[in-house]
Amino acid sequence: MGGTLARSTLESEGGIIGTRIFVGNLSYDTTQDELQTLFSEAGPVKEVFLPVDRATGRPRGFAFVEFETDQAAADAIGRFDGQAVNGRNCRVSEAAERTRAPSFEGGGGGFNDRPPKGAKPKGSRRNVRARKRGFF
Repeated sequence: MGGTLARSTLESEGGIIGTRIFVGNLSYDTTQDELQTLFSEAGPVKEVFLPVDRATGRPRGFAFVEFETDQAAADAIGRFDGQAVNGRNCRVSEAAERTRAPSFEGGGGGFNDRPPKGAKPKGSRRNVRARKRGFF
């Protein structure tokens, strides 16, 4: 009965929570196995993703946990949000859909094609002089 109440509350607040949650404010000492063990208390865990910094190889301080059911994810949010994990109060919420920034690689045609104000004109001096003469 309690699960039904929690689910209807979540639905009324803006939609059903998915099976993937975000866990933030983690200690850099937290391991993937510790998170697997901790969150399996809320329900069956499908995957734990703990991103690491490319340069240092050290965890970045957040993780994503995917559960097998929506109910387990909702229970984990209610149960572990604000709980201390390795000396830090972790933040647990529904994982937002990832949005990608526009890529600036490849051909031109970006959102700002003009050079900044005060920038020197491109081209040789001869072309610049020719353009100046053309205005008169």
